[in-house]
Amino acid sequence: MTDTRQPAGDAQALAEAAAAALWERDHAAHALGMQVAQVGPGRATLQMMVRPDMANGHGICHGGMIFTLADTAFAYACNSGNQVTVASACQIDFIAPARAGERLQAEAVERTATGRTGVYDVAVTGDGGKTIALFRGKSHRIGGPVIPGSDGS
Repeated sequence: MTDTRQPAGDAQALAEAAAAALWERDHAAHALGMQVAQVGPGRATLQMMVRPDMANGHGICHGGMIFTLADTAFAYACNSGNQVTVASACQIDFIAPARAGERLQAEAVERTATGRTGVYDVAVTGDGGKTIALFRGKSHRIGGPVIPGSDGS
Protein backbone atom coordinates (compact mmCIF):
# COMPACT_ATOMS: atom_id res chain seq x y z
CA MET A 1 0.00 0.00 0.00
CA THR A 2 1.57 3.28 -1.08
CA ASP A 3 1.85 6.02 1.54
CA THR A 4 -0.31 8.81 0.13
CA ARG A 5 1.97 11.41 1.74
CA GLN A 6 4.81 10.42 -0.59
CA PRO A 7 4.95 11.03 -4.33
CA ALA A 8 4.79 7.71 -6.23
CA GLY A 9 8.37 8.12 -7.49
CA ASP A 10 9.65 8.44 -3.92
CA ALA A 11 7.76 5.28 -2.89
CA GLN A 12 9.30 3.39 -5.83
CA ALA A 13 12.80 4.62 -4.98
CA LEU A 14 12.26 3.61 -1.34
CA ALA A 15 11.06 0.13 -2.37
CA GLU A 16 14.14 -0.32 -4.57
CA ALA A 17 16.49 0.86 -1.81
CA ALA A 18 14.84 -1.41 0.77
CA ALA A 19 15.14 -4.37 -1.62
CA ALA A 20 18.81 -3.61 -2.21
CA ALA A 21 19.43 -3.51 1.56
CA LEU A 22 17.59 -6.82 2.06
CA TRP A 23 19.43 -8.42 -0.87
CA GLU A 24 22.82 -7.61 0.65
CA ARG A 25 21.94 -9.70 3.73
CA ASP A 26 19.74 -12.38 2.14
CA HIS A 27 22.07 -15.37 2.21
CA ALA A 28 19.27 -17.92 1.71
CA ALA A 29 18.09 -16.27 -1.52
CA HIS A 30 21.67 -16.13 -2.79
CA ALA A 31 22.29 -19.79 -1.95
CA LEU A 32 19.18 -20.86 -3.89
CA GLY A 33 20.12 -18.75 -6.91
CA MET A 34 17.13 -16.40 -6.62
CA GLN A 35 17.01 -13.13 -8.50
CA VAL A 36 14.98 -10.02 -7.74
CA ALA A 37 13.20 -9.27 -11.02
CA GLN A 38 11.07 -6.33 -9.91
CA VAL A 39 10.08 -4.45 -6.77
CA GLY A 40 7.69 -1.62 -6.01
CA PRO A 41 5.55 -0.34 -3.17
CA GLY A 42 3.79 -3.40 -1.75
CA ARG A 43 4.93 -5.75 -4.49
CA ALA A 44 7.90 -7.85 -5.57
CA THR A 45 8.73 -10.45 -8.20
CA LEU A 46 11.53 -12.97 -7.69
CA GLN A 47 12.76 -15.76 -9.93
CA MET A 48 14.59 -19.02 -9.32
CA MET A 49 15.84 -21.74 -11.64
CA VAL A 50 15.01 -25.22 -10.32
CA ARG A 51 18.29 -27.09 -10.03
CA PRO A 52 18.64 -30.90 -9.90
CA ASP A 53 19.64 -30.66 -6.22
CA MET A 54 16.23 -29.07 -5.48
CA ALA A 55 14.33 -32.22 -6.53
CA ASN A 56 12.67 -34.49 -4.01
CA GLY A 57 12.40 -38.29 -4.06
CA HIS A 58 9.74 -38.10 -6.78
CA GLY A 59 12.04 -36.20 -9.14
CA ILE A 60 10.06 -32.94 -8.87
CA CYS A 61 10.94 -29.67 -7.16
CA HIS A 62 10.71 -30.03 -3.39
CA GLY A 63 7.75 -28.07 -2.00
CA GLY A 64 10.03 -26.41 0.53
CA MET A 65 11.99 -24.80 -2.30
CA ILE A 66 8.80 -23.45 -3.88
CA PHE A 67 7.62 -22.22 -0.48
CA THR A 68 10.96 -20.48 0.11
CA LEU A 69 10.72 -18.65 -3.21
CA ALA A 70 7.16 -17.51 -2.45
CA ASP A 71 8.09 -16.52 1.11
CA THR A 72 11.05 -14.51 -0.15
CA ALA A 73 8.92 -12.57 -2.65
CA PHE A 74 6.47 -11.94 0.20
CA ALA A 75 9.32 -10.60 2.36
CA TYR A 76 10.51 -8.17 -0.30
CA ALA A 77 6.95 -6.91 -0.88
CA CYS A 78 6.10 -6.38 2.79
CA ASN A 79 9.43 -4.67 3.56
CA SER A 80 9.18 -2.31 0.57
CA GLY A 81 8.18 0.61 2.81
CA ASN A 82 11.48 0.43 4.74
CA GLN A 83 9.88 -0.86 7.94
CA VAL A 84 11.14 -4.20 9.27
CA THR A 85 8.30 -6.64 8.70
CA VAL A 86 8.14 -10.39 9.27
CA ALA A 87 5.67 -13.17 8.57
CA SER A 88 3.11 -13.91 11.26
CA ALA A 89 1.39 -16.68 9.29
CA CYS A 90 1.34 -18.13 5.81
CA GLN A 91 -0.10 -20.97 3.81
CA ILE A 92 0.59 -22.45 0.42
CA ASP A 93 -1.42 -24.54 -2.01
CA PHE A 94 0.64 -26.58 -4.46
CA ILE A 95 -1.13 -26.70 -7.82
CA ALA A 96 1.31 -28.34 -10.25
CA PRO A 97 4.82 -29.81 -10.07
CA ALA A 98 7.93 -27.97 -11.17
CA ARG A 99 10.93 -29.77 -12.60
CA ALA A 100 14.68 -29.27 -12.81
CA GLY A 101 15.55 -26.76 -15.51
CA GLU A 102 12.31 -24.84 -15.05
CA ARG A 103 12.43 -21.13 -14.15
CA LEU A 104 9.95 -20.26 -11.42
CA GLN A 105 8.61 -16.79 -10.82
CA ALA A 106 6.94 -15.62 -7.61
CA GLU A 107 4.89 -12.44 -7.82
CA ALA A 108 3.85 -10.97 -4.46
CA VAL A 109 1.11 -8.35 -4.19
CA GLU A 110 -0.11 -6.49 -1.11
CA ARG A 111 -3.84 -6.93 -0.56
CA THR A 112 -4.11 -4.84 2.58
CA ALA A 113 -1.82 -3.17 5.10
CA THR A 114 -3.31 -1.50 8.14
CA GLY A 115 -1.45 -0.54 11.27
CA ARG A 116 1.21 -3.16 11.92
CA THR A 117 -0.35 -5.99 9.87
CA GLY A 118 -0.80 -6.85 6.22
CA VAL A 119 -1.98 -9.58 3.87
CA TYR A 120 -0.09 -10.52 0.70
CA ASP A 121 -0.84 -12.96 -2.09
CA VAL A 122 1.93 -14.65 -4.04
CA ALA A 123 1.47 -16.57 -7.29
CA VAL A 124 4.29 -18.92 -8.25
CA THR A 125 4.36 -19.71 -11.94
CA GLY A 126 6.58 -21.89 -14.09
CA ASP A 127 7.43 -22.21 -17.75
CA GLY A 128 4.61 -21.08 -20.02
CA GLY A 129 2.94 -19.25 -17.15
CA LYS A 130 1.50 -22.40 -15.57
CA THR A 131 0.48 -21.95 -11.96
CA ILE A 132 2.74 -23.93 -9.63
CA ALA A 133 1.53 -22.64 -6.25
CA LEU A 134 -0.60 -20.02 -4.53
CA PHE A 135 0.68 -18.56 -1.27
CA ARG A 136 -0.93 -16.15 1.21
CA GLY A 137 1.17 -14.45 3.84
CA LYS A 138 0.21 -12.34 6.80
CA SER A 139 2.78 -9.80 7.93
CA HIS A 140 3.59 -8.04 11.18
CA ARG A 141 5.69 -4.89 11.32
CA ILE A 142 8.13 -5.17 14.23
CA GLY A 143 9.75 -1.74 13.95
CA GLY A 144 12.95 -0.20 12.79
CA PRO A 145 14.20 0.47 9.29
CA VAL A 146 15.25 -2.06 6.66
CA ILE A 147 17.86 0.38 5.31
CA PRO A 148 20.63 0.86 7.88
CA GLY A 149 20.89 4.44 9.13
CA SER A 150 17.46 5.53 7.87
CA ASP A 151 14.50 6.40 10.08
CA GLY A 152 12.19 3.70 8.68
CA SER A 153 9.52 6.01 7.36
